[in-house]
Amino acid sequence: MRIIDIALKDLLEVVRDKKSLLFLVLMPVVFTLFMGFAFRITETEPRLPVGWVDGDTEGSLGGQLRALVAATAGIDVVPLAGDEAAQVDQQVQDGDLAAAVIVPQGWSARALSPAPGGDPLPLTIIVPETAAGQTVTTALRAAAARLLGAVEAAHLSVEVLDARAPFADEEARLAAWQAGLAEGSAAWQQPALDVVLEPAISAQASKAGTPSGFLQSSPGMIVQFAVFSLVTSAMAVVVERKSGALRRLLTTPIHRVQVLAGHLLAMFTVVFLQGLLLMALGQLALGVNYAREPLGTLLMLVALALWVTSLGLLIGTLARGEEQVVMFSLVAMFLFAALGGAWFPLEIAGDAFSAVGHLMPTAWAMDGFQDIVVRSQGLGSLLLPAGVLLGYTLAFMALATWRFRFE
Repeated sequence: MRIIDIALKDLLEVVRDKKSLLFLVLMPVVFTLFMGFAFRITETEPRLPVGWVDGDTEGSLGGQLRALVAATAGIDVVPLAGDEAAQVDQQVQDGDLAAAVIVPQGWSARALSPAPGGDPLPLTIIVPETAAGQTVTTALRAAAARLLGAVEAAHLSVEVLDARAPFADEEARLAAWQAGLAEGSAAWQQPALDVVLEPAISAQASKAGTPSGFLQSSPGMIVQFAVFSLVTSAMAVVVERKSGALRRLLTTPIHRVQVLAGHLLAMFTVVFLQGLLLMALGQLALGVNYAREPLGTLLMLVALALWVTSLGLLIGTLARGEEQVVMFSLVAMFLFAALGGAWFPLEIAGDAFSAVGHLMPTAWAMDGFQDIVVRSQGLGSLLLPAGVLLGYTLAFMALATWRFRFE
C-alpha cells in the first residue's frame, strides 16, 4: 500500500503540471505525424521528365506510343509545343529534361502502311550519356517494339482473313485491320502469362524490409518520447531529495526498497500509458497494425517501459537539480533515438552504423515493434529484443539502486 501511495503521489504531481500535457501527449503526436509525412515524401519514387514533341499530329500512333511510354514506371512525359519544342535540345543540356523524343511528321502513316516490310520513319531521341538517358532509351525502344509489333500482327491477321474469305471492299479490310491492331495492343496490357519472382522469406531476410512513413515514425516516436517523458517522472525524485522529503521518510516505518518501488511504479505507469496512447493513434488513424500481434505488442511495450523506468530512476539519482534532470533526459533521448533508429531506419545507414546502433537499447525496441508492424513476425521473434531490453533494465536498475541516497 505504501508503494502505491508513493506512486500516486508522483502521478498526481505529473497530472498537476500543465506542461506534462505538452511533453507527454501533444509533442509525441505532432512529431509522429510530422516524421511520418516526411518519410512518405522521401519514399515517393522520382520520375524522369521526358519531353515529347509530336510532329505527327495527323497520325494516331504517336499518341499511342506516348501513352505506352508514360505508363512506364519512373517516367513522366511532358508534351512540348511552340518555343519549348524549338528549345528542347537546350532543355536536355540544362538538365530540365532527362531526355526528349521527337516524333516526325508522317511517322504513323509509314508505320501503318499495309505493305509489309516497310520500315517506319525513325524517331529522334535526345538523351545525355547518363543512366537516366539509358533508362529513357530502353523504355522508348520497348514501347515502340510493342506498338509496331501490334501493327505488324494486324497486317498479318488481315492477310490471313483475306486469304480465307476475300473482303468485300477496302472499307471492310480497314475495319478488320483496325480490329486486329486493337486486339494486339490490348494483348500487351494483358499478357497470357505472368512470371512473378518471390524470394523465400527467412528470418534473416525478413529483417531486410526497410520501414517508411508511419511504420517508421509511429514506433520511433513511441521509443523517443518514452525516454523524454522521464523529465517529469525523474523530477519527482530530485525534488523530494532537495526538499528533504526523503529524509522525513526515514522517520516513518517505510523501507528504502518501498520508496524505490513507488517511484518506479509511477514512472512505469507514465511511460506505459503514453505508449498506449501513441499506439492507439497509429492503429486507428495511421494504419500501423499493432493489433496484428497483441501479445507481442504488449510484451514490447512492457519491456520498453521497464527499461525507460530504470533509466529514469538512474537519472533521478544522478541529477543534483531540476536543470540536470532536463539535461540528462535530453542527452539520453537524442543519443538513444539517433543511434537506435528512432529517427530513420538503421537499414539505410549501412552495416557498420547498424552494428553500432544495436549497442543502444532503443535499436532493439525498434526491432521488436517493426517485427510486428513491418515484417509481420510472430511472438517468437520478439523474445530476443524484449530480452535485451530486460537486460538493460537490470543493469540500469542496479546502478540506480547503488547510487540511491537519502540526503
